[in-house]
Amino acid sequence: SIALYQRLPIERAVIWSILGAYLLLPPLANFDFPLIPAFNKTSIPNLVAYGTCVLMLGRRVPILPESGVGKVLMLLFLFRPVAPVLTNSDPLWFTVGGLPGLRAHDSISAIIGQAIDILPFVIARQLLATEGAQREIVWALMLAGLAYSLPMLIEIRLSPQINVWVYGFFQHDFIQMMRDGGFRPIVFLPHALWVAFFTLMALLASVALWRNAEASKRTLHMFAAGYLGVVLVLCKSMASLAYALLLVPMVRFAGPRAQLRLAAALALVALFFPLLRGADLVPVKAMLTQAESLSEERAASLAFRFNNEDRLLDRARERPAFGWGAWGRNRVYDPLTGKDLSVIDGRWIITIGTLVWFGYIAEFGLLAWPIILLARRARRLPANEISPYAGTLALILAANMIDMLPNATLIPFTWLLAGATLGYAESLGRARVPAAAATDPAPAR
Repeated sequence: SIALYQRLPIERAVIWSILGAYLLLPPLANFDFPLIPAFNKTSIPNLVAYGTCVLMLGRRVPILPESGVGKVLMLLFLFRPVAPVLTNSDPLWFTVGGLPGLRAHDSISAIIGQAIDILPFVIARQLLATEGAQREIVWALMLAGLAYSLPMLIEIRLSPQINVWVYGFFQHDFIQMMRDGGFRPIVFLPHALWVAFFTLMALLASVALWRNAEASKRTLHMFAAGYLGVVLVLCKSMASLAYALLLVPMVRFAGPRAQLRLAAALALVALFFPLLRGADLVPVKAMLTQAESLSEERAASLAFRFNNEDRLLDRARERPAFGWGAWGRNRVYDPLTGKDLSVIDGRWIITIGTLVWFGYIAEFGLLAWPIILLARRARRLPANEISPYAGTLALILAANMIDMLPNATLIPFTWLLAGATLGYAESLGRARVPAAAATDPAPAR
């Protein structure tokens, strides 16, 4: 990372230090020291990027956003672990064994972890808030997707083995990498679904470059988009394919304001999904019926997921104020043996169980607010004054939020996209103030 910051423009170095670490460092492995969060492929690049920007390059990187809503959400996010720690000091006992209560120093460690997680958001808001930086992001996603497709194709052909060859272990359940008589790639990411969603991000970026490229380069970008579309199909992820069917036409043909309106709508759906799910307003039966028409295996998997979510929601309702906190206290256990009976997939149910609405609004609100703010400010601007890449990045971020409902795909690059989107929205607001002042008539004497 230090070499990147020494040799590249700072915008490009920020993007590649976060994205490269996510794609190449080993999953699961960490240095777990007492009283502080574990150092792993998420926290180490975040700390290095922030430290390099501030200490080596002397850049000023403020923590809090400009808007009042942004400030409140940021403070809620940073300090949301405090209340669950104070209200979960009681241990949980089973007939055999139990779980310890949370202690005061756990809140300190959790706050530090929250601050480390949010560093890409803070850096991107300050350093990636321009149209040029947005173009760097979509270029990086496309190039990284093309490069990563090579090990992905090897694993599709030979089976997922690259993490074993390089790092000496397999990071998940191998049976989940088998689908429809073939293999799904995983490379160095936590799961094949993470690889599929990253491929979707690269596909949308390539389509955006195809749309905005010069005539002489448009064919090249078209072939890149087509190739990444084929790779996405080979990833065998129904959710990512569904996102592509919706978003690829929007990125290719819709205007920036239409893209931002759709992104804001998707962000609001993700933000209020737990309320809809808890009130039984999500059409679960219709979704299962539709899944059965496609595949009995997928329908069974979806039904299993919904059943687990219902049990975890019931568990969360036992501590409705501030949730169960950390150390797996939000999970469902056998009261006799203490065996964990939960299978948790979605980021939303993890957050609801550990931090309830207080923590959920802080996290998902901080991701949704940049999209909503940008859509509001872009509504008053001519289309040619909006960055041609702003809508694409907002759609990628919104799709990531939707994907966090079935999967826990919150990654450092998600926070980077949210920070870059918020920074650009804030810059549009600052640009409008002088323009409005210039058009006002001079006050009468």
